[in-house]
Amino acid sequence: MLILKDKINNFKNNRFSVAPMLDWTDRHCRYFYRLMSKQTVLYTEMVTTGAIIFGKGDYLSYNEEEHPVVLQLGGSDPEAMAKCAKIAQDRGYDEININVGCPSDRVQNGKFGACLMAEPELVSQCVESMKAKVDIPVTVKSRIGIDDQDSYEFLHRFIDTVKDAGCEHFIVHARKAWLSGLSPKQNREIPPLDYERVYQIKKDFNDLEISINGGITTFEQTHEHLKHLDGVMIGREVYQNPYMLAQADQQIYGDEDAVIKSREQIISEMARYIDKHVAQGGKPWHVARHMLGLCNGLAGAKQFRRYLSENASQPEANGDLLKKAFDKVVQLQK
Repeated sequence: MLILKDKINNFKNNRFSVAPMLDWTDRHCRYFYRLMSKQTVLYTEMVTTGAIIFGKGDYLSYNEEEHPVVLQLGGSDPEAMAKCAKIAQDRGYDEININVGCPSDRVQNGKFGACLMAEPELVSQCVESMKAKVDIPVTVKSRIGIDDQDSYEFLHRFIDTVKDAGCEHFIVHARKAWLSGLSPKQNREIPPLDYERVYQIKKDFNDLEISINGGITTFEQTHEHLKHLDGVMIGREVYQNPYMLAQADQQIYGDEDAVIKSREQIISEMARYIDKHVAQGGKPWHVARHMLGLCNGLAGAKQFRRYLSENASQPEANGDLLKKAFDKVVQLQK
């Protein structure tokens, strides 16, 4: 138990995270990110309680190197959420995050995601049930509102209700969600950002950890938000430009001794990872697809992406394809 408590205390010091992104932040993606930053908190894709309890596959698999890693859980039945929380803790996850932010129709039909903002008492019951079964943190990721329920009072009531169940950390996407009329992609772009509203939540609930998500693309912006809040979460920008993570431990955590790996080093390590994945029956593209943006900003980045896209699905492909793709970049740097 002492080890677990130390793990939780250390985990609470993490100020920067990569957002859970469906179809993107799988275990291969997270392994790739961990090579560049030891301290950035990584989130799984959202996994539903139904998949964990009734699914035939292993939806909780991850690489040990990924820690600290958070399971994002989708569901609304307190008993099922508690059962899955216990399974996740037993599997070694560092934290469990409840999805109260996804606006897709599929998620709404399953009664989880952003629609749960309208039912804070139910979210509170889920938190309470989960915390009764686990010792690791249970957190919530939400929007600032949904549809026409987008007043500050609405968000305040949601936070106030759920915190009473024992949730101490809220990650707030600083846009409201339209539950009908907008696609998930549009919901990430069209509703206006309101960072000040999240700042005010922190002022009103200073005893809670409040992190912010939405529209953040640089470490400069991250530092500005950290003047007001406890944490910052970035999603799409990291996926599109993953090499920014190589600077995270120095830029965000002030670790002057952190080693900034070169792209060449990362390519070499990921080539070995792909070879191991292939030896276990996997496909190189499952890994390489997450690396398309590694060379963005360099001459040859387009050729790098094209080579991976055209060759990673070939029957004979292995880890060498990364080195061959990177050669396209190296040649243009001379």
